[in-house]
Amino acid sequence: MSETTDRAVALFEKGYNCSQAVLAVFAEQFGMDFDTALKVASGLGGGIGRMGQTCGALTGAYMVLGLACGTENASDKLTKETVYDLIVRMAERFAQRNGTTECKDLLGFAMRSPTGQIAAKEPGAFDKCPGYVRDAAEIVEEILKKEKNQA
Repeated sequence: MSETTDRAVALFEKGYNCSQAVLAVFAEQFGMDFDTALKVASGLGGGIGRMGQTCGALTGAYMVLGLACGTENASDKLTKETVYDLIVRMAERFAQRNGTTECKDLLGFAMRSPTGQIAAKEPGAFDKCPGYVRDAAEIVEEILKKEKNQA
């Protein structure tokens, strides 16, 4: 565990969504200010707008990989492919740890469904989420360290 992963979990526990927590702790080292990171990721919690799709901690990590390794040049196909490969590696490692990348499956309910809305209000409904935030932050940190060592 690192200070960065601990900070991501702390942000989530303060009330930021999972995507915000992961993106915000890495953003400044890649040229995005903290507040902008919070805004950019604000709609991605709960599996993208609470739709139960890709875990928000993962979408936050994906954006970190884009900031760190992405390209601004539309013709830079090599960098684009590299980032895609890093995203796939991120998803695979997260799924190895947690069995899936889908929020609804991680939580055991889809927040936008009528039963999911009830489940989301139950005590402990999101008790697993700090672990998902930690996993995403740890994995992206490991991937970035490996990429830096290979550069």
